[in-house]
Amino acid sequence: MGNMAKRTRRWGLAASMALVTLAPAAAASGRETAGYLAAGEGLDLAAVLPGPPTPGSPRALADARAFRDSRALNGMARWQQATADVSSDLGERFATALGFRPDWTKLPITAALLAKFDADRSAAIGSAKAHWQSKRPFIGSDLPICEPRRPSLIANGDYPSGHTAHGWGFALLMAELLPDRAQPILARGRDYGDSRWICGSHSRSAVEGGYMAASAVVAREHGDAAFRRDMAAAAEELARYRAKIASPR
Repeated sequence: MGNMAKRTRRWGLAASMALVTLAPAAAASGRETAGYLAAGEGLDLAAVLPGPPTPGSPRALADARAFRDSRALNGMARWQQATADVSSDLGERFATALGFRPDWTKLPITAALLAKFDADRSAAIGSAKAHWQSKRPFIGSDLPICEPRRPSLIANGDYPSGHTAHGWGFALLMAELLPDRAQPILARGRDYGDSRWICGSHSRSAVEGGYMAASAVVAREHGDAAFRRDMAAAAEELARYRAKIASPR
């Protein structure tokens, strides 16, 4: 348990660095963002998700085939999009779906909500990755992927995809906060997750696990009164923000 706890803290720290684009003020403070859920209140995703496929199983073979066949997209428009989607700047990546490019410094309630949610999402994903310790599909292959084969990427387990969960969690929350934009936001969230197996950084099973993981964490967050209050406040903040940018003075 000691080693797993240490690994989980490392995963959480790594993911918290990605929150710079969501909550600049929190990142500048140098303090790690705390989530809504206290220790022991979060989900054990190892008990919720199906886990990575057994080697040699039909699902594992399908993952290997998807990785191999999708290398043919290298250089095409969808590959270029997957390369751009390596970025965790979700305000930028979802701008078209949102209908605006958010300035998080003017959306402090929404930015704090997203950062706190992502701290809980990161902790749950990190624990699940440490539990399964599955290898990414490109390991042992010289076939191209759409991002550098950094040591940190190789060391970070495949299942479930935290990048997918980051994007899909964002999509679920923003679709709830902006119901008139729900359809394009959710479509973009699915597309953002699919970029991970198209890139080759994750298996399709890991991406599917990322979608399920984010959905599970969002459902759990709704059981927290503080989260629900912040969602209501964020909806009001976003409504004011959109009204201002729609009719600038």
